[in-house]
Amino acid sequence: MPTLDLSLSAADLTRAICDIPSVSDDETALADAIEGAIRPLGHLEVHRDGDTIVARTRLGRAQRVIIAGHIDTVPVNGNLPTRDVEDDGAAMIWGRGTVDMKAGTAVQLKLAAELVDPAYDITWIWYDHEEVAAERSGLTRLERSLPEAFEGDFAILGEPSDGQVEGGCNGTLRVVARTHGRRSHSARAWMGENAIHAAAPILERLAAYRPQEIVVDGLAYREGLNAVRVSGGVAGNVIPDLCEVEVNFRFAPSRTGEEAVAHVREVLDGFEVEVADLAEGARPGLDSAIARGFVAAVGAEPRPKYGWTDVARFSARGVPAVNYGPGDPSLAHHDEERVAVAQIEDVERGLRAWLTTA
Repeated sequence: MPTLDLSLSAADLTRAICDIPSVSDDETALADAIEGAIRPLGHLEVHRDGDTIVARTRLGRAQRVIIAGHIDTVPVNGNLPTRDVEDDGAAMIWGRGTVDMKAGTAVQLKLAAELVDPAYDITWIWYDHEEVAAERSGLTRLERSLPEAFEGDFAILGEPSDGQVEGGCNGTLRVVARTHGRRSHSARAWMGENAIHAAAPILERLAAYRPQEIVVDGLAYREGLNAVRVSGGVAGNVIPDLCEVEVNFRFAPSRTGEEAVAHVREVLDGFEVEVADLAEGARPGLDSAIARGFVAAVGAEPRPKYGWTDVARFSARGVPAVNYGPGDPSLAHHDEERVAVAQIEDVERGLRAWLTTA
C-alpha cells in the first residue's frame, strides 16, 4: 500500500503523489495514502467521505479559510512514472498530474502537516472525481454529507495558475441546436429535405460572432461562443432528417446562467435550442480585506480564470474564491505535462507567508 512522507520537500512530495496513479474512478490508493499521512496529526480533525479527505483546525480564530485540491487526473498516456527534466535550463518534474493538479496538492499537504498554529482556522479538502461529470465530484457528495466544510471567509483552489492568482472563473453553457428535415433516397434528393444543409446558417452565425471581453471587478474575462460538435446523417445514401450542432458558450461572471442562455437563444433565434449543461461563473472574489491580504502576501498580480473551476461552488455559497497553484494551465492534460520546481517552491512560500501572518 502506497504511503506518503509529509516531511519531504514539496517537490519530492509532488513526485511521490504523481507516482501513485489516480485516474478518475481509481483514486482510492492515493486517498488512503493521504488519510494515512494526515490522520495521525493531532492538530487536525479528519473526516473521510468516499475518496475525499477533509482536515480542519479548531483554533477559535476569527476567520476560517478553505484550501482545496482534487486528487484525480485524466488518463495516463505513457507519462508515468515522473522524471526530472530541464526546460530552458529550469528544473522541471514531468508526468501526468504534475500540473493538474498534484503539485498544488503536494504544497497543501505539506503545509497542512506543518502549520500547527496558523493565523486562520483552515479547512483542507482533497477530493476525488473532479475530471469527470460534476455530479460525480467529491465536492458534490461533500455538499450533502458535510455542508459545514464549505463555511469560511475565503477559499483557494490549488488549480494550476502559473503561480499567479486567478480570480473567479468564467461560466460555461452547452446547448444543442437542431434542424429537421425529411428523409429520402439520395438519388431522389428533391423528394426530401436535408437537415444538415439547413444547419448551415447556425454555423454561419457562430463563425461571424465576435466574442466580448468584459471587465468584472477590474479583471478582463474573454468570452467565446463556438460549435464544438456536429452530428447528423443516417447512411451514405439517405438524405438526413436531423442535424444537431452542439454549442459551447464561455461567459463572463458578470452574466447569470439565465442571461447566458438568453444570449445564446438570441444568437440562434429561429432554431430549436436545448440546454444540455450549465455551470455558473464566479466573480473574482478579491474585494474583501482577507483577499487583499492574501494577494499582498503571495506577491502576485491578479488575473482572470478563463476556464471553469470549482471556485464557482464556493462563490455560489457566498465564499469569495480564487485559483492559486503551480503549473502552466496550458500544459494541463498535455502528454508533455510538466511543472517547474521553482514554481512549486514559490507557491509554498507564498501560501506559508499568508497563513502565518495575521
